[in-house]
Amino acid sequence: MKTMKIYEPAMCCPTGLCGVSVDPELLRISTVLNTLKENGIEVARYNLTSAPMEFVNNKSVAEFLKKFGPDKLPVIEVDDFIVITGRYPSNEEFTSWLELSPELLGVSSCCEDSPCCCGDESSTEDSCCTDSEKGCC
Repeated sequence: MKTMKIYEPAMCCPTGLCGVSVDPELLRISTVLNTLKENGIEVARYNLTSAPMEFVNNKSVAEFLKKFGPDKLPVIEVDDFIVITGRYPSNEEFTSWLELSPELLGVSSCCEDSPCCCGDESSTEDSCCTDSEKGCC
């Protein structure tokens, strides 16, 4: 199974969901991580305030911080390789990198150019999913 680690900037609490104004992106990330956890998928999440030694002990993250500083966090690692810096993964990136079913996080798994998967009422999802030429679903 793939492993993911999120190295976040200093926040007042482990999730950043405190105070009077909540960052919608932090709320989305917390929701995604809770959904993954409910499905048996653990993603390690380290906050610079509460887990500074995780940053120090990870050579690539420590080098990143030395070079770019904490303003460029978060740093996202998959299988110990940095895959994103400066932003959180999209739901599509979570499912792709962790090799999960796209539906787990509400990501459409249908083809962009297929009318049946794009909501064309003249097609049915069943015909779409059996049409091998479209390679859909």
